[in-house]
Amino acid sequence: MSPKELLYIEDALGHTQFLMNQCRNAANQLTDPVLRQQAQQLVNGNQKLFTQFYNLV
Repeated sequence: MSPKELLYIEDALGHTQFLMNQCRNAANQLTDPVLRQQAQQLVNGNQKLFTQFYNLV
């Protein structure tokens, strides 16, 4: 894997982690159970993406 590809994966990991944190914060602050569940599903989806990107390294 080239250094440029590694930088892309590192960038993708950072963005995915940021999205996980944002969605987790939203889920913790939401009072509507449906919206909270949707935010948690976004956390889970971003966690899967993070794992997939991480496994590329």
